[in-house]
Amino acid sequence: MTEGLRESATFDRATIHAIQRAAATGVYDIRGGGAKRRLPHFDDLLFLGASMSRYPLEGYRERCDTDVILGARHAKYPLHLAIPVTIAGMSFGALSANAKEALGRGAGAVGTSTTTGDGGMTPEERGQSKHLVYQYLPSRYGMNPDDLRKADAIEVVLGQGAKPGGGGMLLGQKITDRVAGMRTLPVGVDQRSACRHPDWTGPDDLAIKIGELREITDWEKPIYVKIGATRTYYDVKLAVHAGADVVVVDGMQGGTAATQDVFIEHVGIPTLAAIPQAVQALQELGVHREVQLIVSGGIRSGADVAKAIALGADAVAIGTAALIALGDNHPRHDAEYRALGSAAGFYDDYQDGRDPAGISTQDDDLAARLDPVEGGRRLANYLRVLTMEAQTIARACGKSHLHHLEPEDLVALTIESAAMARVPLAGTDWIPGARP
Repeated sequence: MTEGLRESATFDRATIHAIQRAAATGVYDIRGGGAKRRLPHFDDLLFLGASMSRYPLEGYRERCDTDVILGARHAKYPLHLAIPVTIAGMSFGALSANAKEALGRGAGAVGTSTTTGDGGMTPEERGQSKHLVYQYLPSRYGMNPDDLRKADAIEVVLGQGAKPGGGGMLLGQKITDRVAGMRTLPVGVDQRSACRHPDWTGPDDLAIKIGELREITDWEKPIYVKIGATRTYYDVKLAVHAGADVVVVDGMQGGTAATQDVFIEHVGIPTLAAIPQAVQALQELGVHREVQLIVSGGIRSGADVAKAIALGADAVAIGTAALIALGDNHPRHDAEYRALGSAAGFYDDYQDGRDPAGISTQDDDLAARLDPVEGGRRLANYLRVLTMEAQTIARACGKSHLHHLEPEDLVALTIESAAMARVPLAGTDWIPGARP
């Protein structure tokens, strides 16, 4: 009987369970995924479609282009992508080899890029990826100059939205012979990546490192710098001064394969709040659109893509949504999720390596469940839908290219989102916090 009972807003059932779990085990909770708390997000923004003062484009007869060039500031060979939706870095180790191959196949089919992650480059991933971005991380796991040269761009990772200021985790049950061999680690032993690069302590050192990476790759590859969204305005300025061709800002809705729950939920700022800070920094330096901005953290739909671009991003990156497209949390696995103490739509124990979908596992039998060809086809379908949705919105706003979307096309539904996104509250010309 629960009639008349009142649940505490402070000590709700999830909180009570967390306290009981901590008391029983004496260890903090580690999980995958991103923040689960309600945060101001793209859902709090709306587009102002054209009517009288603006003229819409006809969807079946008038073009709306979607391509984007990344890294033309210094690189000989910038990336020219057909769509502004890229795949974020997710490591082999966190993901199975089949999942990495599927990401490469799906991205390649629609002319966009995928990204390696902490742990090196697999032949399957390189072989199936038309455009592959190679992550250069504090751990240096799997890093070697030959793979740097095989990549199409290099992403220097300084932070991640789910855990800015923290390093990665890969628990022992996922460190197989192959993963251990690529990372030069012992088999079956928990691994924790460093939270900062060992050979630089500030932006001046980073400029030297970027120069080294350019020399190693003969100035051919664009150099990205990825930061977790915290002090975004200052971090973006420092990244540009250090020589970045592209800045990647990852908001706190961004996912991870394994981190402390307290980190995921309590460190960083929402993606919505980070974009205007990044754009302001680029504009003040006079390099907005010259240094491209990629935004990640909670991108789910073409509307999210269009809103991020309207706020000033050049492209977005998806991680969690890409895994869902491959089959993560699919209802057909519900019985197996429940056997693990979870359910379809709730599964986030990527660290355990027992993923029934075969995505976040190194178990050979489980990994074999994911067909990389079929997974790639599903991801490509999803990317096409994101693109068509974004085009639909852009045409409704009278724009012939996604990059013609602008903040003036947006209004906010809440005071919080208006202040963060720096667009007017719907039905007013009021931007909370805006300077006169």
